Amino acid sequence: MKELAYLNQFFVRYRGRFLLGIIFVSLSNYFRVLQPQMIREALDLVVENIGLFGMLRGFELQSELYSILGRSLLYFGLLVLLLALLMGTFMYFMRQTIIVMSRLIEYDMRKIIFQKYEELSLAFYKRNNTGDLMSRITEDVSKVRMYLGPAVLYGINLVSLFVLVIYSMLSVNVELTLYSLAPLPILSISIYYVSSLIHKKSEVIQQQLARLNSNAQEIYSGIRVVKSYVQENAMRGFFAEESDDYKEKALGLARVNAFFYPLMILLIGTSTIITVYVGGLKVVNGSITAGNIAEFVI
Repeated sequence: MKELAYLNQFFVRYRGRFLLGIIFVSLSNYFRVLQPQMIREALDLVVENIGLFGMLRGFELQSELYSILGRSLLYFGLLVLLLALLMGTFMYFMRQTIIVMSRLIEYDMRKIIFQKYEELSLAFYKRNNTGDLMSRITEDVSKVRMYLGPAVLYGINLVSLFVLVIYSMLSVNVELTLYSLAPLPILSISIYYVSSLIHKKSEVIQQQLARLNSNAQEIYSGIRVVKSYVQENAMRGFFAEESDDYKEKALGLARVNAFFYPLMILLIGTSTIITVYVGGLKVVNGSITAGNIAEFVI
C-alpha cells in the first residue's frame, strides 16, 4: 500500500465526487437489501393464507380472499420493481461519480508522466527503451485506473453491502446466519491465495508486454536497416517468439481465473444448500418463516 499512497492526493483533489460516490453506493445497497424483505413478506402472505383459501372452497369469501391476495401480491411486486428502479438509479449515479473520477485521475496522471518525461535527461533515454516508457504511460496507467475506479468502487460496495446484509440476516436469526456464512472462511482463504497468484502472473505479463512494445518500436524505427540487411524473416521469427511467450503467460493467468470462478460458485452454492436445509428445519419448529429462507437465499 506504500506505493499506492501516492494516489491519495488525487482522492483529495476529487473528494467531492468520491464522497458522493460513497453515499450513492450506500443508498443503492440499502434499496437492494430491502428487495428480499419485500419478497419475504409476499411469500409469507401466500403461505399464511393458502390454508384458509382451501377451507373457503365453495364459499363466496374464497373469491374475495383471492382478490385481496392478488392485490397484495401486485402491491409487493410493484414495490420490488420500485426498489429495483431506485437501486439502479443510485448505481448509475455511483458509476458516474467514482468511475468518472478514475478517468479524470487517469487523464491527470498521463499529463504528470508526460511532463516528467520531458524533464528527464538524455542519459535516461539512452538507458531505457522507448517501448517500455510507452507502456508505462499507456498500459500501466490503465491498470492504476482500474484500482482508482472499479477496485475502489467494488471495495466500497462490498463493505457497505456486507454491513447491511449481515445486519439484516442477524435481525432475523443468528444461528441461521452463522450456518449460511460457514463457507465464507474457505472462500476468503481461496480468494487470498488465488489473488496472490493473479498478482504475480499479472506483473510478469506486464513486463513481457513492455518487452513486446520495445521490440516493436525498435523494429519500426530501424526498418530501413532491417530491410537493407534482408532481416525481415529473422525479425518476424524473433517477434513471434516474444508474442508466443506473452500468449503462454496470458493463458496461464486465464487458467487461474478459470479455476477461481467455479470455486466461488461452488462455495456460494454450498452456502445456499446449507441455508435451505437448516432454514427448512427451523421453519418446521416455527422459529422462522418460509419467507425468511427465500430472503436469506436472495
